[in-house]
Amino acid sequence: MAHCMVPEAEAILDQEFKVHEKGFIRLVDYLGGDARIVQSARVSYGEGTKTVREDAGLIDYLLRNEHTSPFEQVVLTFHIKMPIFVARQWIRHRTARVNEISGRYSVMKDEFWLPAPEALARQSADNKQGREAEPLPADEAARAIELLAKGQREAYASYMALVDSGLARELARVNLPLSMYTEWYWQIDLHNLFRFLALRMDAHAQREIRDYAAVIFDITKRVCPLACASFGRHSLGGVRLSEEEVEAVRCVLEGKETGLSQRDEERLREKIDHW
Repeated sequence: MAHCMVPEAEAILDQEFKVHEKGFIRLVDYLGGDARIVQSARVSYGEGTKTVREDAGLIDYLLRNEHTSPFEQVVLTFHIKMPIFVARQWIRHRTARVNEISGRYSVMKDEFWLPAPEALARQSADNKQGREAEPLPADEAARAIELLAKGQREAYASYMALVDSGLARELARVNLPLSMYTEWYWQIDLHNLFRFLALRMDAHAQREIRDYAAVIFDITKRVCPLACASFGRHSLGGVRLSEEEVEAVRCVLEGKETGLSQRDEERLREKIDHW
């Protein structure tokens, strides 16, 4: 098989998919698709069958059994614009190749992220890194947004004053806030992209990076619809159980008590209810 063309992916190349008010994701390029996955797998598994249904079955088998190398044959390159605080979470996924705009070379744009009122909530009482589900009252949300906007205006005005004074850009930028937008090119293979999506589409991830991950997934469906469908079933729609939890499920199927403590049973229910 020569170069793998996917018409659905070709149709959206360089198209901007908006995220929040000012962010976006663009598919810049891709290498391979579902056909590349099955072609790569058949080097190991033989010719086998080749209908779309049988290709879907092979892809599902590979993903279900964690035969990951065929998925690494597919590579996607994105151009992404996001707030710096999202980028700093994103960069924790170290299996991609990244080239980011530099504030040492460029004067940064006056572009900042502000939350929608419904996204504002109090700190969670039982989750040190998350927020409550209940949004702030409208008046409190408006006050919080105004304070954020005020800080952004002041920070950018100070930044430009330093730039205009002749101070080196690499120094003038240091007080700019995490809400400023940055841009990068991000290239990653499908196996590691699925790992990124499994973590960043999870309900425990911060809401703002989940918004980006959801758009990434929608774009990736255009490149590899069969692989994404399998990933949706087994990863996004599945749940990982411990040895004790597997035994508890077996007991339930046999009409027996789970044998779990009340707290462990609650954790198991939380896992299942989460999905």
